[in-house]
Amino acid sequence: MDFGGDFGVDLQSRLLEPLDALHGPRDPAAFRLCLVVPQSGALGMIGPSALDAALLAAHEVNAGGGIDGYGRTAAGATGAARPGPVRSAERRLELVLVDGGRAPSAVAAEVAGLVGAGVVEAVAGFHASDVHRAVEPVVSGRVPYVFTPPHEGGGRLPGVVCTGVDPEPQLAGAVAWLTRRHRVRRWALVGNDYIWPRAVHGAARRAIGRAHAEVVLESWVPLGGVGPALQRLVEGLRRRRVDAVLVSLIGRDLVRFNRGLRHSGLDRRLIRLSGALEENGLLALGGDDTGGLYACMDSFASLTEDRALALTERHRALFGSSAPVLDAYARGLYDGVHLVAALAARGALLPDDRLPLTVRRLLHGTDPVARRAWRSAPLGPSHPRMHLARAEGAELRVVQSFPLSSPVPDASSPAPNTSIWK
Repeated sequence: MDFGGDFGVDLQSRLLEPLDALHGPRDPAAFRLCLVVPQSGALGMIGPSALDAALLAAHEVNAGGGIDGYGRTAAGATGAARPGPVRSAERRLELVLVDGGRAPSAVAAEVAGLVGAGVVEAVAGFHASDVHRAVEPVVSGRVPYVFTPPHEGGGRLPGVVCTGVDPEPQLAGAVAWLTRRHRVRRWALVGNDYIWPRAVHGAARRAIGRAHAEVVLESWVPLGGVGPALQRLVEGLRRRRVDAVLVSLIGRDLVRFNRGLRHSGLDRRLIRLSGALEENGLLALGGDDTGGLYACMDSFASLTEDRALALTERHRALFGSSAPVLDAYARGLYDGVHLVAALAARGALLPDDRLPLTVRRLLHGTDPVARRAWRSAPLGPSHPRMHLARAEGAELRVVQSFPLSSPVPDASSPAPNTSIWK
C-alpha cells in the first residue's frame, strides 16, 4: 500500500503485506526489508507507533535518493532531499509487514517463508523476546536481522544484532536512585513468564542488593494472564509488606496490573518501576497522578534534547498532530531502519559474524567513514542514555538520566527502614 495522498504529502514509503510480497509484481531494483512489528497480542497497542516510525524512516531514505543514495545526500527538513519519486535505479526501500504479536512459531514461519522465497533482503523489528528467539534461527546466515528494543542480553547467532539496551544498564541507575530517594527496603518483582522478564529480574536482584535493599516477593504471570492472577498478585504485595515493585509485564498485561493496583488502593502506597512502560501504555492506563509510577527507557516523548524534538517535528509534519506518539520502541525502530539503509548502502549488510562489529563502528565510530555513512539520515545515529521518568497525568516526565557508560550512582549507604507497612 502507498500512503502518499492520505497525509497531504508525498510520503515515499511503500508497505506490503506478506502475500503481496510473495505473489505480487516486484520492482527488481527495490530493497525490501521485512518489518516484524506487533499488530496484535499483548504489544499490539503500541504497534501503530512503531509502524509510523518505520514508515517515516523509509520515507527519509527514499526521499534522500534511496539505498544507493544513502550517505551521499543530506535530507531536507521533511525528508524531501529531492522532489519527485525515487527512480528504480536508486533502490527504493520497501517494507514488508509481518505481525510480530502472534505466537512465536507462527511469526517465525511467516518470516522463514519470505526469506526462503528470496523476496526480502533483511529483517528488522521490535517484538517480544520469545518471538525474537524463534525468528533468529530461521534467518541466521541467510539474511541480516536487526532487533531494536530492550533485550535480555546474551549471545546471538551469526548475522543477528541487537541495538537496544540489556537489563543491567537499563535498571542499575534507576533502581539505585529510587531505593535511595524513596528509602525503599522491600522490593517485589512481577513479570510475564518468558525470556526478557527473567533476565530483567536477575539484573534487578543484583541492583537491589547493591542498594542494600531486598527482594521479598517474585511472581510470574503467563502472557495475557494478569486478569485471572490479579487478586493473587495484590494479596501477595500486601502480605509481604512490599515498598516497591519492579514490573516486567508488557503491553496490555502491564496496563491491567496497574489498573488493578489502582482499584486496590496500592497504587498510592507502592513505588512502581517498569522497563517497558511507555506513553501509549500510560494513555491506555488512563494516566497516573500518584507520583509513584516510574519507567526507565532510553527515550521518552518529553525529552527536550535537540534530536528528540527534531524527530517529533518530522513525524508530525508527515503524519499530523493526531498521529500516535513515538515512544521508545518506535524511536528504536526508526533508528534501526536507518541503520539497515546505511549498512546496505556500504555493502556491509551481511548475515554473518561481521555484522555486530560493523554495526558498532557505524553507531559509535568517529572516523570519517562512520560519519559519512549517516549523511542521508536527517538526525544521524542515536547516542542513547538511560532515562528515569515519572508519570504525571498522561505524560512521562524525565526526572533523572544516566549515561550508559557511567558507573552506577552511589548507593553505599543503606536507607533507613521506613517501610510503608511498618
